[in-house]
Amino acid sequence: MTEPAYVAVDWGTSSFRLWLIGRDGGVIAERRSGEGMTTAARTGFADVLASHLSAIAAPAGLPVLICGMAGAKQGWVEAGYLDTPAALSAIPAAAVRIPGTEADIRILPGLAQRDSAAPDVMRGEETQLLGAAGELGSGDHLVCMPGTHSKWVRLSGGKVPGFSTFMTGELFETIAKHTILSHAIADAGAISGGSAAFRDAVTRMVANPAIATSQLFSVRAGSLIAGLSPEDAKARLSGTLIGLEIAGALSLVAAGTPVALVVSGGLGALYKEALAAAGITPSIIDADTAVRHGLAAGAKALWSL
Repeated sequence: MTEPAYVAVDWGTSSFRLWLIGRDGGVIAERRSGEGMTTAARTGFADVLASHLSAIAAPAGLPVLICGMAGAKQGWVEAGYLDTPAALSAIPAAAVRIPGTEADIRILPGLAQRDSAAPDVMRGEETQLLGAAGELGSGDHLVCMPGTHSKWVRLSGGKVPGFSTFMTGELFETIAKHTILSHAIADAGAISGGSAAFRDAVTRMVANPAIATSQLFSVRAGSLIAGLSPEDAKARLSGTLIGLEIAGALSLVAAGTPVALVVSGGLGALYKEALAAAGITPSIIDADTAVRHGLAAGAKALWSL
């Protein structure tokens, strides 16, 4: 078995992922749990990390590189932000070391867009970008990272000129549960990106985003007078919001800019279908692989591993 070289950690708000990485770059061991920042802030970040290192029998003193919410104000140690325009290669050097620990434990910074008209921040996604950049190559790209708060990043020659966050996932949950549209989608199952209702809603929004609020109400009206089923109502709601997000993101770049989708799981399939409805065939990059590759790039830059 290859000799362990370092530990990589993706520490989210509600999730914790750890990989023990060998000198050949392979994964020796992996741990996942729900001990994200919210839990670790109560139980202790050092204790959570130590318990997982013990579980995989990691050698004492291995360097540890962390990305994500462990570096937030409410996290272990605040890791701050690099300002855009930012070179991805500058991220590792800005990592913050945890004080008072025998091992070299560092947290990567996030990115900040300090534009008074469009202020924005990201934490964790910058490491996915660092990992995905190697697959994308040079040139201009628009990178989509779906989630509760989706990130769309403008990438140019290894630099991030700017990015935009879209609250699509949170808006969907709020509208679905706390507005009049909740009646139309009651008891609906999972959304199928292949459904005509979803794709039509996406297409409509990309073509004319100005009618978004009208299209949202059509979910209610359609269920009352047009026989719109709960499943199609839910799909239309989702398609309207994701289509509006895509329209907004595309408006920020030149027509024809290649789009990359950094995703995993069911949400990735939904966005892939939405982009297809918008006439876009994105390159697909696995989100787990991207963050691990980003942490590997950081570890190599910091410790010459």
